[in-house]
Amino acid sequence: MLELLCHNSIRIVEEKVIYIDPFKIDKNYHDADYVLCTHGHYDHFSPEDIEKVRKENTILIITKDVQNEAENVFNEENIFTVEPGKKYNINGLKFETTYAYNIHKQFHPKENKWVGYIIEINNKKYYIAGDTDNIDEIQNIECDVALIPIGGTYTMDYTEAANLANNLKTNVVIPTHYGSIVGSKDDAIKFKEQIYNKEVKILI
Repeated sequence: MLELLCHNSIRIVEEKVIYIDPFKIDKNYHDADYVLCTHGHYDHFSPEDIEKVRKENTILIITKDVQNEAENVFNEENIFTVEPGKKYNINGLKFETTYAYNIHKQFHPKENKWVGYIIEINNKKYYIAGDTDNIDEIQNIECDVALIPIGGTYTMDYTEAANLANNLKTNVVIPTHYGSIVGSKDDAIKFKEQIYNKEVKILI
């Protein structure tokens, strides 16, 4: 089961319970086996919302820029830092990190080494792009489900996101990063209209 709770806040329940960028969490789940954050912006790394999903021994996977802040929330042994372009196996969770950055704007500089994730669980691969433009490093990614930001301003807009989605080797595409801070459901509909040979699920 996959839920897009809002914005880029994602909940995957397969063999484990995984949250990516929990934000504006509206109830106390306290069921996370893993919490993965793509970068340190407040709508992607939110200690307040992480508290609502964490349980004893939840693993927190983050970028290095928020390590000190994370240590105020989690025990050091449950925190793992990552950087783009690498493969990991952390406590049984297999995933790759992808590059995620802006090309012509400075909200997400490449040198910050922020990430997207390709998570492999229960024989499925979920690609969570994070806050990125349509960059060279993420063309032709292979996955079962791709979650791609479409809101513009800080990330790709819906046309740029559709161009990326059409290049990905995936079965299902889910637009993210709209409806809260930037972007609207109308952007998601326009995104869907530009996708071919893939199922598009609009979850917000």
